[in-house]
Amino acid sequence: MTPLVFAFYLFAISALLGGLMTVISRNPVHSVLWLILAFLSAAGLFVLLGAEFVAMLLIIVYVGAVAVLFLFVVMMLDVDFAELKAEMAKYMPLALLIGVVILMQLALAFGVWTSAEGVEMAAVPDAIAGGGDHNTDALGRILYDRYFLAFQLSGLILLVAMIGAIVLTLRHRADVKRQDILQQMYRDPAKALVMKDVKPGQGL
Repeated sequence: MTPLVFAFYLFAISALLGGLMTVISRNPVHSVLWLILAFLSAAGLFVLLGAEFVAMLLIIVYVGAVAVLFLFVVMMLDVDFAELKAEMAKYMPLALLIGVVILMQLALAFGVWTSAEGVEMAAVPDAIAGGGDHNTDALGRILYDRYFLAFQLSGLILLVAMIGAIVLTLRHRADVKRQDILQQMYRDPAKALVMKDVKPGQGL
């Protein structure tokens, strides 16, 4: 067994194990940690395929942002998981039915699976015509040259969505004391200060 085949089986088994333990773990924090393992294993598989840009994107976006966000949300929110599991049990028959339908569709799809011409050549990194450039370099050239406008518009849409989410979820509570800088700057000392004539031994 070559090191490449051994690495493939190692990443594949760890990805399947991480996905399975993510679903069946009782502790939600452990589920997030198993999910991180599944993401890292999938990134290793992408590296073996020669798609290191997708692998690094998977690690940075999903492991570095999404999974850590899930972990913080699970740890900071006071969620009654027993109540959630009780509600989940009511929909278990429907979920099993949907799962069986999806498995049947996958079986039908893979039953008639045929490989196209040139798959063996495409499986080798940089073996496609014009593959002198690295795949990350070629992807960057296409993304920032041919699809530059679409890339910038998608970033603008995400920015607007983020601002909209902040505006919709922002709530001003009346019972919370907040600092008002302008009110402090425009404060009149004559109205804010009160002079008291304290007699000796009297106190305030």
